[in-house]
Amino acid sequence: VGTSVIQVTATDADDANYGNSAKVVYSILQGQPYFSVDPESGIIKTALPDMSRENREQYQVVIQAKDMGGQMGGLSGTTTVNITLTDVNNNPPRFPQSTYQFNSPESAPLGTHLGRIKANDPDLGENAEVEYRITDGDGADMFDVITDQDTQEGIITVKQNLDFEHKMLYTLRVDASNTHPDPRFSHLGPFKDTAVVKISVEDIDEPPVFSKISYLIEVDEDVKEGSIIGQVTAYDPDARNNLIKYSVDRHTDMDRIFSINSENGSIFTLKPLDRESSPWHNITVTATEINNPKQTSHIPVFIRILDINDHAPEFAMYYETFVCENAKPGQLIQTVSVMDKDDPPRGHKFFFEQVPEFPLNPNFTIIDNKDNTAGIMTRKDGYSRNKMSTYLLPILIFDNDYPIQSSTGTLTIRVCACDNRGNMQSCTAEALILSAGLSTGALIAILLCVLILLILVVLFAALKRQRKKEPLIISKDDVRDNIVTYNDEGGGEEDTQAFDIGTLRNPEAREDSKLRRDVMPETIFQIRRTVPLWENIDVQDFIHRRLKENDADPSAPPYDSLATYAYEGNDSIAESLSSLESLTADCNQDYEYLSDWGPRFKKLADMYGGDDSDKD
Repeated sequence: VGTSVIQVTATDADDANYGNSAKVVYSILQGQPYFSVDPESGIIKTALPDMSRENREQYQVVIQAKDMGGQMGGLSGTTTVNITLTDVNNNPPRFPQSTYQFNSPESAPLGTHLGRIKANDPDLGENAEVEYRITDGDGADMFDVITDQDTQEGIITVKQNLDFEHKMLYTLRVDASNTHPDPRFSHLGPFKDTAVVKISVEDIDEPPVFSKISYLIEVDEDVKEGSIIGQVTAYDPDARNNLIKYSVDRHTDMDRIFSINSENGSIFTLKPLDRESSPWHNITVTATEINNPKQTSHIPVFIRILDINDHAPEFAMYYETFVCENAKPGQLIQTVSVMDKDDPPRGHKFFFEQVPEFPLNPNFTIIDNKDNTAGIMTRKDGYSRNKMSTYLLPILIFDNDYPIQSSTGTLTIRVCACDNRGNMQSCTAEALILSAGLSTGALIAILLCVLILLILVVLFAALKRQRKKEPLIISKDDVRDNIVTYNDEGGGEEDTQAFDIGTLRNPEAREDSKLRRDVMPETIFQIRRTVPLWENIDVQDFIHRRLKENDADPSAPPYDSLATYAYEGNDSIAESLSSLESLTADCNQDYEYLSDWGPRFKKLADMYGGDDSDKD
């Protein structure tokens, strides 16, 4: 009471020095009993305690100013003052009801909104901001409450997974308090209110639940096929407790290495395991309710393959090793290291030795450095590429795991020319020739000359083959008998058709039989009519007639052939088949007609290179 609100001032045009004509006195005509005015200063003050904005916010006050000191006969003027009460946080939030009831399915995900509660505050602005908090109750750990800043409501949410079989009803105590309390009104008590929230959990058909959120199985890589390596378990959380069947998601096991017992969840192998190729296998196991196949759950199963010492150590890389020709005994020419696909828990430890078949190498020594490496040392003074250009050094490598695995690595060592500092210059055969005194230009010239000589020899041989035609009979030892076909008994040589086998054994010297292109054959198969030789005709005329017959023969080649027989042949086993032998059997037979044919056979024999013996 008495708080100043505003001061009003009235002016009078009369002379203030003359009497009371300009003396003004203030009074309130409207606004009581809430406000008052000081008569002399015109200050408006509050007159009623505990004014409430929530009850009345706007006031209109009328102030009168009267001269002559307020006496009778004085003149007056009025003014109106509008006064608004501003808000202060003098009201706590209040719940319109003391108890709230909500329902939630047991499968509600975390963060699900179950319902809203609101505590009313008649104040304005930040004085009406409310904060909600769960202070007590058996569901304080299962649920949470958050404030909606736009509506100043409290939202009940799910904080942990619910289980109808575990608990069906939860009770919460929720407080609502002002965010910005005013300490001037602390005497009024705590600015908050409390409500009870009850939440009922509803039962639903839930999927199977595994005993773990994931499974880790460790198995040795040498386990036999069909061995059980682990087990997963799941149960139906519902009161009905349906039976569960298990299966492996084949999208996570494309190679079908594992399988599972559908009744008890035992996992077993179908194929051999290899840690070096796949140290881990991540599969997914599915549990399904038998009575309700829609209710399924999935769980990851991580299978770790444990190492077994089943690989032998081997060289870590391919080594290109060389030794200088001027090397001295005891020089290190190569340091070799090895690798092993296995991964023993105590780490790798390798050993190097000479192979038992060659316990002592006169050229090189293997030194085990005891750090999984070995050094190759020379054992003699100098090496010669002329005597030995490459050495093969077998090295026995074995590990210290159980069972011990070993292998033999062969190191190829080349002998090379080096400078005085031991730097390799060359290991090729060209370097050997150059070291003998030939320059690169001289070597190229020699190679070019050899190439030209080879080309000339090839060309000469080709020309010689074209010009020289191999004879039908190469030597006396290569004579073949002719195939003679006798069509009938009579006629003598007239019916004899001989086929020369020599033409078959030398196809390059034989021309293929071709039809005459300058003579139109009357028929494809024309029968050759031979003239009997045993007629009283001249031999020359006989030859001309035979040539004419061949010219008219369409099956004959378009040229004349001349066969030269340079070898008579050996005596026949059957001796002579000539009818002249019948002289001893029949002495009365007349052979006088042969006297005229003697000169003719002689001429034929001369033409074909025969001698007098051919007359028989």
